[in-house]
Amino acid sequence: MNFRVAGFTRPPGGCKGAAPTVPMQRPTAEQLDLLSPAERRWFHFADAINRDPRMKRAAHGFLRVVAKNWVSKATGNLTRFYGLEHLRGLDADRGVFVIANHRSFFDFYTISATLLREVPSIERMYFPVRASFFYESALGSVVNGLMSAWAMYPPVMRDGPKRAFNDYSVGFLEDALTQRGTFVGFHPEGTRGRGPDPYELLPANIGAGSIVHRARPVVLPVFTLGLINSFPRQVKSNFDGTGAPVTMVFGPPMDLQRYYDLPPRLRTYKAVAVALRDELTRLGALEREFRARDGLPDMSPPPTAQKP
Repeated sequence: MNFRVAGFTRPPGGCKGAAPTVPMQRPTAEQLDLLSPAERRWFHFADAINRDPRMKRAAHGFLRVVAKNWVSKATGNLTRFYGLEHLRGLDADRGVFVIANHRSFFDFYTISATLLREVPSIERMYFPVRASFFYESALGSVVNGLMSAWAMYPPVMRDGPKRAFNDYSVGFLEDALTQRGTFVGFHPEGTRGRGPDPYELLPANIGAGSIVHRARPVVLPVFTLGLINSFPRQVKSNFDGTGAPVTMVFGPPMDLQRYYDLPPRLRTYKAVAVALRDELTRLGALEREFRARDGLPDMSPPPTAQKP
């Protein structure tokens, strides 16, 4: 997600061990005025679900009971897991910031299903998502509801003046990550990688570094590869055996203390973001080794022909 970094009055570091209640920070009237009527309407709908503790518990119950199981069944025949030991027993005293590379629209659907299966301590999940489609149309909002129980929240704006709304989205995520039981899924690249080499990540997004430095969550990295962007084809290939293997490599929680000792400024946020990207690159190299070891298809692009 492409967040614009702005100043905040709340001191960095959050409050470890905070009571697990839904954050009550609200966007200002000026921020809401930046949205189109459709964006405002769907934002208020999603915000009500994610803000009210009872509604959020019900929505999360749907994810844990229904979504987790159907996503696992729809992809389980193809998926190979590595590093699950880093999930088992994970019970952080604050929020967990799950970072992942981004090649498919469905990356975090499969990752979240795995997290819900392996980590009982999850109480609520948020996946910031671009507002276009998911908050601009009825179809996008229906997809948000059916696929994530409105956990694709808060919205992220990419268009000109609307990007000032992202100050609210960043602040919401920072508050949420101070709370035990909160998991936030985030792509540090900011957008989906479409290049020929799936192991070559896009530049680090400074917004990810800002959130991590200010909220001080547990940062859990995961590298995944093999999902395609057609939902019907992905599900069909899982059951008829024609799909490519899907890999999911979890790393241990990152030690970022050396960055937390640095002052809160853009240079620090950029350094944190680069560290997140570097860790995903490291896991990508491990994924390539696991593929070679287990006889899975090589996903690297063919070498370019050498000029005479």
